[in-house]
Parts: sequence; structure tokens; C-alpha cells
Amino acid sequence: MFNYPVTLTPDDGTLLVTFPDIPEAITFGENEDEALRNAVDALETALSFYVDTRKPLPEPSVCPDLPTVRPSALEGIKLAVYREMMIQGVRKAELARRLGWKGPQVDRLFDLGHASRLDQLEAAAKALGKHIDVTLA
Repeated sequence: MFNYPVTLTPDDGTLLVTFPDIPEAITFGENEDEALRNAVDALETALSFYVDTRKPLPEPSVCPDLPTVRPSALEGIKLAVYREMMIQGVRKAELARRLGWKGPQVDRLFDLGHASRLDQLEAAAKALGKHIDVTLA
């Protein structure tokens, strides 16, 4: 769902990593493996800016010739719940009301640096009329 293509460009002995769909995400690595590992952190950091400013998440483009990077599983679930809130026009205060939670609890739920519990994310998805479906690919 959040599988973003990356461009790897040689840059003075390292590989510069950029995302065609997310100009805010930039990193580098000494080799391709390191560059792609660092790209996950850059992606999560950049997407957190979108969540913090309540902007829609960029859609990943399809670029079959480019490698892709996705956020970690927990962050991917958080982003999916956030995207559904945006689609439905539900604000954090409304989600808190539906869940019977206080505002800071909902804020932490969408903090990509916070280790939220899966049961909390499942409750948020349910409050939006959705469920979380996990697959191993």
C-alpha cells in the first residue's frame, strides 16, 4: 500500500536516495543495501510531516524499473488508519470521541516514533468502520 519508488544516484562515493513522490525524503548510503535501509527511516520521517500537518499522504507511483521502499509494518498500519480518517473527513477529536479516549492518546496513535499497540490501532480502524488485515508476503 505504501510502497514508494526510490532513485539511487551515485554522489561522491555514496548513493543518494530520493523519492519521486516525496521530495522531503532524502538520504544516502555507502552502498545500495545501506542506502535502502536508510531510505525506510527517511520515508517514515517525511510521511510523519504529512500526518503532523494533516496533509493527504502522497500516492506511490508505479515505476517498475526503480527499487521500492515501504514503512515498517506498525507505521504502515498507522498510516493506513490515518489515510482512512482523511478519506472519511474524520478529525482526531472525532476519533477520540468515538473511541472514548482523550486527545493525547489519539495523538500518540499517529506518532510514527511511538510504539503504539496493535489492539489500539485495531480499535481505531473499527471506529472508522474498517478492520486490519495482516498478510505475510
